[in-house]
Amino acid sequence: CTDPSNPSTTALSPYLSLGCLSPRTAWHAVSEATKKAHSKTNRSKPPVSLHGQLLWRDFNNLMAHSANAQYPGSWGRMKDNPYCRNVTWSSNAKLLNAWKEGKTGYPWVDACMSQLQKEGWIHHLGRHAVACFLTRGDLWQSWEEGADHFEGQLLDADYALNNFNWMWLSCSGFFYQYFRCYSPVTFQKKNDPHGHFIRKWVPELANLPAKYIYEPWKAPIAIQKQAGIQIGVDYPKPIVDHAVVSKENMNKMSLAYDAHKDK
Repeated sequence: CTDPSNPSTTALSPYLSLGCLSPRTAWHAVSEATKKAHSKTNRSKPPVSLHGQLLWRDFNNLMAHSANAQYPGSWGRMKDNPYCRNVTWSSNAKLLNAWKEGKTGYPWVDACMSQLQKEGWIHHLGRHAVACFLTRGDLWQSWEEGADHFEGQLLDADYALNNFNWMWLSCSGFFYQYFRCYSPVTFQKKNDPHGHFIRKWVPELANLPAKYIYEPWKAPIAIQKQAGIQIGVDYPKPIVDHAVVSKENMNKMSLAYDAHKDK
């Protein structure tokens, strides 16, 4: 899903968000392409199909309109947002900046943030992972901070979709299975076991063996020297212990849900 030489998405979202391509045109183009495809061609169905994604896009816009109709300007924030659960997030500039700059010490997260900074783009699964990491997964920072950063960096930044997805991934609204957490280590291994994506976007780790590419802090000093890197000097150590903070944050989210059962 993050192989730069083999993209797995249409990459049409910037054209849709900027108005270069209308959703109506896209809808009918997909319908025509489906008709012309061989009868034995596998056809996906909503919500994962392109038609489903266009419907989902309209649903996001509907929710944004509804929120702002009730409380003007509420869609992009937690306060007064009728679809957002109130969560007492922390505010730690050091953690937030490490996330923005791709210096968390977790290569998969840092590679995604490096790509965002340089290309204004991340695959949607990468967006899911870094959003979860910033909020309920690891750093416990507000989804509003993440949404603001994405708004300023993404080529396909879209007011309705961006805020919806940040509420979803932080389990602040629409998705409530907060006990399901993206691992910054294991999640991407099944898609890219050799870490090609990491090697491209975090080049200081390029020479590490695949065994340590997702957890470079575990590499013995001799292996680090062979790879021409020293963890903690050339590349940061993890800023948090995922195994510890993810469980702590699940407890925090459970308390937040108990305190606001009306949302």
